[in-house]
Formats: sequence, structure tokens, C-alpha cells
Amino acid sequence: MRIAVAGATGNIGALTTAALERDGHDVVRISRSLGVDLVTGEGLDAALAGVDAVVDAVNGPAGSREEAVGYFAAATRNLLAAEERAGVRHHVLLSIVGVHRVEGNAHYAAKREQERLVEAGQVPWTIVPATQFHDFAEMVAGWTEQDGVSTIAPLLIQPIAPADVAEVLAEVAVGEPQGRHADVAGPETQDLVDMARRTHQARGREVKLVPVWSGLFGTEMAGDVLLPGKDARITPTTFEEWLGQQR
Repeated sequence: MRIAVAGATGNIGALTTAALERDGHDVVRISRSLGVDLVTGEGLDAALAGVDAVVDAVNGPAGSREEAVGYFAAATRNLLAAEERAGVRHHVLLSIVGVHRVEGNAHYAAKREQERLVEAGQVPWTIVPATQFHDFAEMVAGWTEQDGVSTIAPLLIQPIAPADVAEVLAEVAVGEPQGRHADVAGPETQDLVDMARRTHQARGREVKLVPVWSGLFGTEMAGDVLLPGKDARITPTTFEEWLGQQR
């Protein structure tokens, strides 16, 4: 199949591209750095010529709720319109588990709008909600780190290996549209603070972690809000196994 990957130079996009190419598919990489701009639509029609399916693994810039929603809405509208013109038969969107249970987070609001547009569009679709990735804790701690101290929310999550997410997306892309896919998660629940501590240790870093409910992650994300549903698809790679690959 000829499959386009939007966000192909990002972490998940690059891994999904590699998984698809390994299985013999012709992959079209869509990224602003490669001359295709989702927000303006520049280069999209040429990129999608002859494409059977599109995987949207785009990540947006940080910003206000209005900025995040505006970015994802513009990119998704342009992508869906170009897919319709090109006769694309399957749109696969990577989303987030719990996105409809959290109101205050700008990124979650943007992903909800993205889902809404996909569901209302004319291109047959599959939405794949995944839990946070194994590198999420280190990333979040890095946002606030100053002088060896970082504040971080004690979120309860069931993290997933980025490579496992890519395998699921590649598998879904070559199949028939499913509508809303089951939640996709890793095998074990984890505490975000402990994940950050263990990741720093694996990298030989000393960072003091201060658990707080503030900033991007408030108490509305506490408890089981971010955990997958009971019928979730569980992928194999544990956080400990992923950590072993980072050393």
C-alpha cells in the first residue's frame, strides 16, 4: 500500500514510517521540514497523490488553548480536505486515552477538536487513543527543571513504549476503518514521579523531584482519569524494559 504519515519526522511518526517500510509499504513522509505544510496546505495535494491511507501522528506547538485548538483544527481540516480530493480511503488518527475526561488542558482540548473533525469528515476513519509514552515523565520533569529541581504532578498512568504505539498504528493503517479503536496502553500502571526518578537514574542524572498539582496537570487528572478502559489493547513492552534500552 501507499501510506502517508503526517508528522513523519517526529518520534511516533518516524517509528511508524519505519514499521510500515519494514513490512514493504510505500511511505510518503509529510512534514513541514520536508516541504509539506499542514497549516497552510502547501504541498499536500502532491504528497497525497495515489495514497491509500494516512496516519496522522502530528504533534502541535505548546501554547494557549486557543492557539493549540487553532493549530490542530487548521491542520486537520486541510489534511482531510486533501485526502478527500485524492480519494484516500482511510484516515488514522493517533489520540490520547482520557482526552474526553479532562477539560482544563489545552492540548487535550485541541485533540478533542481534532477527533470531532475526523468523525464529522467524509474520509473513513479510525481513532487510536493511546496512553502516555514511556519518555513522558522525563519530558514533563524537563519542562520545569531549574538548578537540579523539578516540579511534577503525581499522575497515575499506564505508559506505553513509543515503538509499540507505532506498531499498532502501522497495523491499523493497512486494515479497514474501524471507527473508534480500543484504548491502547502498556502492561503496567506507574506513578509519573517515580518514572521520572528512575529515568534520571538510568541516565546518570540527579534531579530533585517535587510532586505538585499545578500548571498543565491539575487534580482533574488525578486517580484513574488517564488509565485505559477495561477492554484496552495491552502492548508488551514494560517501562523497565524500555529503561534498559536507554542506558
